[in-house]
Amino acid sequence: MANSKYEYVKQFELADNLLPNTWLVVRIDGRGFHRFSQSHNFEKPNDRRAIELMNRCAIEVMKDIKDIILAYGQSDEYSFVLPKTCNLYSRRSSKISSTICSLFASNYVMHWSDYFEAEKLQYAPCFDSRTVCYPNDHVLRDYLAWRQADCHINNLYNTTFWSLVLSGKTETDAENHLKGTFSKDKNEILFTEFDINYAKIEPIYRKGSTIIRQKTEVTSISPRTGEQVTRMKTIPCAVYDDIIGDEFWNNHPELMEEKIKPKSRR
Repeated sequence: MANSKYEYVKQFELADNLLPNTWLVVRIDGRGFHRFSQSHNFEKPNDRRAIELMNRCAIEVMKDIKDIILAYGQSDEYSFVLPKTCNLYSRRSSKISSTICSLFASNYVMHWSDYFEAEKLQYAPCFDSRTVCYPNDHVLRDYLAWRQADCHINNLYNTTFWSLVLSGKTETDAENHLKGTFSKDKNEILFTEFDINYAKIEPIYRKGSTIIRQKTEVTSISPRTGEQVTRMKTIPCAVYDDIIGDEFWNNHPELMEEKIKPKSRR
């Protein structure tokens, strides 16, 4: 950028470099998604199309930003985890947060018709984002456990609430019926009144979606020979596991291993 007498205005920009040697988590949230889901006729209590679209967006973000080692999503939110050694954009908070958020939002619009074939996008979706530093592995795991516990609490409530509504109750009556109830009470309502065993509901709804990089067999056409070629490639994939307990982390120890610091993006 050429020097000019106006360049002094750069002095007003605040440095927002994040703390070194800490885990970075960028969490994006849908803005006004209650109205958005109503305007686009999302199925209740869960719309598989909407969940798979969110997962697709997270996968596309991870394909583009290699520093991200894991993402966790539920409802209208997604959290992206970057390792302690990450030096993406020199760890500038606004740059990291805005890049991931805009990539996610643009993919949401770009791939909307792949999942909502008969539902026209009525208006542009909007997401906000923030970047938070977590000092160690224990706190990072607690953060992810918090989000998955939130997924379980919300999904159990929504499943019970919408079962009551679809059975004929008004939304107000359903809300009053559930007021003051605990998890065991909601499980009992689902089982006795609707013959629903909550533990057998698909884990994508109960546990949310975790995106990790896994070795996967990929088939493509060779540009040189024109023949079909199959090879193993490490790509982001969605799994629906319990990430609160130890089993997931024991099965994927590489997620907590120190990474070689990549060159920073400018």
